Amino acid sequence: MEFKANNYKPSETFKFIRQCTGLTQEELAKRVNKSKNWVKSNEQDVTRYYFEDLLKIANMFDIEIKIIKK
Repeated sequence: MEFKANNYKPSETFKFIRQCTGLTQEELAKRVNKSKNWVKSNEQDVTRYYFEDLLKIANMFDIEIKIIKK
């Protein structure tokens, strides 16, 4: 699957990837060894966002993220 993230906020990208996997916030948290609150905070743009975490999760589920500069 390919997702072009240039039109979306990181939190929207994060949530989209989780939804594509069919996992709940709690299930994703367990798979990446984080808390459910960590997943929720990233989806709501509450915490400082780390793109490396997003890439790690995308790679786990074989989702390619392309960032295209305009």
